[in-house]
Amino acid sequence: MSVRWDPAQYGKFAAERMRPVEDILSRISLHAPSTIYDLGCGDGRVSRELVNRWPDAALTGVDSSPEMLDAARRALPRGNWVEADVATWTADIPADLVFAGASLHWLDDHETLFPRLMGLVAPGGILAVQMPRNFGAASHNCMREAAGAGPWKAKLAAVDRRHSPVAEPADYYAILAPHAARVDVWETDYLHALEGDDPVVEWTMGTGLRPYLGPLDEGEQEAYLTDYRARIAQAYPRRDDGVTLFPFRRLFIIATR
Repeated sequence: MSVRWDPAQYGKFAAERMRPVEDILSRISLHAPSTIYDLGCGDGRVSRELVNRWPDAALTGVDSSPEMLDAARRALPRGNWVEADVATWTADIPADLVFAGASLHWLDDHETLFPRLMGLVAPGGILAVQMPRNFGAASHNCMREAAGAGPWKAKLAAVDRRHSPVAEPADYYAILAPHAARVDVWETDYLHALEGDDPVVEWTMGTGLRPYLGPLDEGEQEAYLTDYRARIAQAYPRRDDGVTLFPFRRLFIIATR
């Protein structure tokens, strides 16, 4: 799926997006990895956290978005940045840590993808993955409902078919167990307290809405967003204190080779 990314929009909720990164990093027991691959590195915020924890490691960040990679180079000049599709990218040498934060849910065929990524992990190393698993939440249901409610329905039909890109936790255990010495899988439900106008819309405009907006012209984008905003306002009403509560489920995987 080709998606044009906006680092500034994505970064509006940087603190909330970094919480799961901090959570999974706290569970990674590597002492001094020499090589790290950050798959779907985006704007480099996560890459910077990785090298802050392991300053002696050589880090390679891989992403298909030139806009995000430009931001990553500014955030972490010492990194090695590669513009490539994570679904097909491979490395010359295995890494002690292969990290994928909120990126692999954009890719299909996880039954093939995850074993291939384990092949990029050095013996004794770790594949660490964090993915959203909230695709049945109102934030996404409203996207699909708005997609089917306007004259853009045909344009968005292909986008709308990809309802559940992340499988059940037990499925990932089954996929990875034959290729790993140990697999740890868990989920966390976050309750983000967001402030500002239309914060859930602002959040999804940095991620899940982008495939829906991409095929539309400017006028269609505005009309689609008007419809979506109205649905989101009903699903996520602002509290009297000005806060909008946004529940968000994420899946975590640590597979040790």
